[in-house]
Amino acid sequence: MLLCDIGNHNVDFYHDGKVWTISCEEFKDYSASENIYFISVNDSITKGLNDNARFINLESYFYLDTIYQGLGIDRISACAAVKDGIIVDAGSAITVDIMANSLHLGGFILPGISAYEKCFSGISDKLRFKLNMSVDFEALPQKTTDALSYGVVKPILMILQDTCKDKKIYFTGGDGKFFSKYFDNSIFDRTLIFRGMKKIVEENFS
Repeated sequence: MLLCDIGNHNVDFYHDGKVWTISCEEFKDYSASENIYFISVNDSITKGLNDNARFINLESYFYLDTIYQGLGIDRISACAAVKDGIIVDAGSAITVDIMANSLHLGGFILPGISAYEKCFSGISDKLRFKLNMSVDFEALPQKTTDALSYGVVKPILMILQDTCKDKKIYFTGGDGKFFSKYFDNSIFDRTLIFRGMKKIVEENFS
């Protein structure tokens, strides 16, 4: 089973437990030799796949019990894999969704680490730094790199701690592993979105 998660910048593939990534630009030249089950938040790429019989869009097969309006299919797929707990997808944006007995209670969105870096560099060239993800949160920063990092990462951790409390947290996404180490009741699952997709494929195409 070959699964494909198409984002705004990258395309992730999954096959037999292995995950790999290519850019959206590289994907334009991708040729499928077998059926690919996919989800997509990239309208431009999705439109180009509509007439390709090899690509099967799973979006219409998902159902999530929620009153949230405009929930992205990537978030829906991750939620489909979790009955109870909090899902944190830390990528270009950080999305947080709360599940209770298969009911989606709601969620919120924060900028991702890379978005903050772009924001700071847009303010001033003197703030053009790669954030220090190992900054000490127990002491006030004494240099600009650490000051930026402290100002970004600590508030993210605090809002997650306030939201998650004693609930189980499922981290995924490029920065998910980093954030997961700050929570005892967490697991990092790189394949969380694909687990939701796999469930849909098995229910509808077996």
